[in-house]
Amino acid sequence: MARYGKWIGGGLGWVLGGPIGGLLGFALGTVIDNTSPQSRTIQGPVSTTSGDFGMSLLVLVAAVMKADGKVMQSELDYVKTYFIRNFGTTAAREAMIYLRDLLKQHIPVDDVSRQIKQQLDYSSRLQLLHFLYGISMADHQVPESELKVIERISYNMGISQQDARSIKSMFVKEVDSSYRILGIEKSASVDDIKKAYRKMANKYHPDKVSYLGEDFRKVAAEKFRNVNEAYQKIKKERGFS
Repeated sequence: MARYGKWIGGGLGWVLGGPIGGLLGFALGTVIDNTSPQSRTIQGPVSTTSGDFGMSLLVLVAAVMKADGKVMQSELDYVKTYFIRNFGTTAAREAMIYLRDLLKQHIPVDDVSRQIKQQLDYSSRLQLLHFLYGISMADHQVPESELKVIERISYNMGISQQDARSIKSMFVKEVDSSYRILGIEKSASVDDIKKAYRKMANKYHPDKVSYLGEDFRKVAAEKFRNVNEAYQKIKKERGFS
């Protein structure tokens, strides 16, 4: 079996325990047999790594795809395309091998999400939520069953209601979505709008997840663009500079 180091190499320190460890146990066992002794003696996470993030993403994607009780080939194709576009062909191939195995297993969504809350920093959890909506919207619609699972994941990962609503509004367009992205109401004053923009721009800046590597940082820039686009739209509507 090939080594899928891009997705699991950095995460051996913490996924061996908890529900994620159980889900990935067989695959991780194979990798451990083929890694050096030095890489086995990991004591625990000091900060989020791309491996932690990558494995968490795969498990959560599987949970969302299974939400309606069936997994369509078209969904797998959408996810594969999404990974290729953002991470390249090799990483996408590795991810899909793990994903297909995860889709055969029961995923304890709440337990997995709580483990992620304990192990990953808040910026990484925000990025995970952004990924889930992005993948769910790959076919330009989000089934209600998937929305509910994503909302459960968000709650159990400890994402604030304001941040959860902001990210959802980047994908699920509703009345006043631009204001929701900035975490404010349409009645907000110009000063409040400017303050909200600065706050969100700082929170969602790609540099916040730069430690995950260039692949993930590149995709994080999409979230940052959404904030800027929402602000520019509001500025045009309200007529201020």
